[in-house]
Amino acid sequence: MSTPMPLSAASYAARIGFVIELAERLHAYGTTAQRLEGAISAVAQKLRLECEPWSNPTGMILTFSDPQRAPGESDTTRVIRLPPGENDLYRLAETDRIAEEVMAGHLGLAEAHAAMSALDRPPSARYRAMQVLGYGLAATAIAGVLRLPWLDIGVAGINGLLIGLFVHLSESRPRFKEALEAVTAMFAAGVTILVADYVAPLNQNTVIIASLIVLLPGMALTNAVNELTSQHLVSGTARFAGAVTTVLKLAVGTVIALYLADLLGLQPQVRASRPQSEWVEWAALMVAAFAFAVLFRAQRRDYPKVMAAAAGGYLISRFGGQTFGSPAGIFLAALVLTAAGNAYARWWHRPGAIIRVPGIIMLVPGSASLRGLLTLIQQQDVDAGQVALLAVLNILLALIAGLLFGNLLLPARRNL
Repeated sequence: MSTPMPLSAASYAARIGFVIELAERLHAYGTTAQRLEGAISAVAQKLRLECEPWSNPTGMILTFSDPQRAPGESDTTRVIRLPPGENDLYRLAETDRIAEEVMAGHLGLAEAHAAMSALDRPPSARYRAMQVLGYGLAATAIAGVLRLPWLDIGVAGINGLLIGLFVHLSESRPRFKEALEAVTAMFAAGVTILVADYVAPLNQNTVIIASLIVLLPGMALTNAVNELTSQHLVSGTARFAGAVTTVLKLAVGTVIALYLADLLGLQPQVRASRPQSEWVEWAALMVAAFAFAVLFRAQRRDYPKVMAAAAGGYLISRFGGQTFGSPAGIFLAALVLTAAGNAYARWWHRPGAIIRVPGIIMLVPGSASLRGLLTLIQQQDVDAGQVALLAVLNILLALIAGLLFGNLLLPARRNL
């Protein structure tokens, strides 16, 4: 085995190239602005570079200089346009491991480039099938957690599978991807309306929301407010605008389906029924935890940790909410999971996102935001919209408070 080239012997351009590739990958794998910029600054310092990173959800600006040269002689600025990132826990963990090995001197820059390039291998057919199945399982499980009737759970599951297929098709069709949320919402609402009209009554809006749960931007809303509180104002504002746009596209697709049903004379029967016993909720919670482990693309050895975090966040918020009130339950869950993620990163030297991200996924306000918008449009009642806005705001405030105080309770020593 060849000995890696020491960092002191690596060229200025090679060190810059490594930092740029690392930044692009961290962005692509769903890292927020404050954590990305902190990680890049730490790596650049180890590589004897001065780096001023600036990140937003659709790009980055990285300015480099060599501290061993006079100011201005070696300044290099890269402006990089990137699509919004998606959570990929396996690739995030591997990228973090590669960066740590480079900084420890165990891996040369050339070997590190090769190791990161190996992460780009095309996904297998089995992997793609599991991702599609993950959408179906997530929708089925959320409907079960809400204790909906069996027919409602089945419809949500079928819609989830259809959405998974649409997401898979959109990966190779950029124009279709732009309208993905509206199209999937229209189909999910259309299937729900047809079943409610021709088969049996359904909890219409709740089934639609359960079907679309994975596309809802609750995590993006939470990250946006988190970035704003961290004084990353441009990134937080842009991410917030993107999340609101996603909710609007989902609402537009749903309203189109409702309008077409009205034109066709369909009369879906709506009911409000939660008849399932507690064992259905607990079984559905386990299925949901597994589905999120699949959809967050966790490594198989991390499945137990990801599932425990997802289930733990829900259980803490549920029982904490019963004891102290709903916002307090969400606050406690966010605080505990943030501290647990920081502890995992500190003592196991792996990204805390493996615990933190799945831990808060079932707390985020995506479903509340869509439900509120649908209620506002269907009832044409501003008061209903204000109630929904307050519900989303309460969830966001409780989440952000939990994240902030969790970091105070056990500060993170690693940015990821």
